[in-house]
Amino acid sequence: MTRYAPLTAALDPDGHVVRWARFDGEGLETTTIRWENEGFTVSGIVTKERVEYVLRLSASWQLRQFMLFRDLEDPDLWLATDGHGRWGEVNGAHRVELDGCVDVLLECTPFTHTPLIRRLPLLDGDTATLPVAVVDVDTLGVRAEQRVYTRLSADEWEVDGREIAVDGYGLVTDEPGRFLRVS
Repeated sequence: MTRYAPLTAALDPDGHVVRWARFDGEGLETTTIRWENEGFTVSGIVTKERVEYVLRLSASWQLRQFMLFRDLEDPDLWLATDGHGRWGEVNGAHRVELDGCVDVLLECTPFTHTPLIRRLPLLDGDTATLPVAVVDVDTLGVRAEQRVYTRLSADEWEVDGREIAVDGYGLVTDEPGRFLRVS
């Protein structure tokens, strides 16, 4: 089992910046990963969907909070997890339907695979089926779904039948037909 390299560039005041282009040529994403308050803060701007997302992650890449911004100064959606599978909104409302989910996924970005890939202790050929909270950026709907992650090698994974390539940090470099890293 290969561990991914520490993301030391996140310690830089400007953070570690990654960009992906959509294969259809209709958008670009710029994501910045910073080390703040004993964890990572990840902010991504996705041009096609015209959204910004923010993930707050622990030092071990466990999700703590997720925020989605569309066209307002305040988040349109703000979810948090206690790290033990219980989910809620910032207003304190418990999201029972998401209980047991281990992460949040956005279909409009390849980044949200990274925390799972970095944490999964799989050997080549091993598979894990995990409950995740999938967010629809148009409707703000959130639903629990099972996702299947298979480690093909240290730099190749299969997620629900789609192969993705990652770098030494576990960041997606290529998701054929969907995203290609440009920097």
